[in-house]
Amino acid sequence: MGSLRFDGILFVVYPNDHLPRHVHAFLSEAEVIVDLLEDSNVALADRKDAIRPANAKRSDVKKLLHSAVLHFEELVALWEKIHGTAQGRHNRS
Repeated sequence: MGSLRFDGILFVVYPNDHLPRHVHAFLSEAEVIVDLLEDSNVALADRKDAIRPANAKRSDVKKLLHSAVLHFEELVALWEKIHGTAQGRHNRS
């Protein structure tokens, strides 16, 4: 597992995570799964459990997404440290 913390927000990449490239962001009681897109943007993951709990504060979700934008390069580097640099290749070490 790899993690980074910015402004009270914890970002985590798990070794068993899957493509697309993404991070789990935690603030208070909220967890948001954020995709790190190839065009250097971020997006809420396209899955039913992208926001946990489903009724998480909207302001927390916005803060998590905004922080992911501000720290995009660091988050991509964290993903690549654990999973390798190519979208289709995973680091097995």
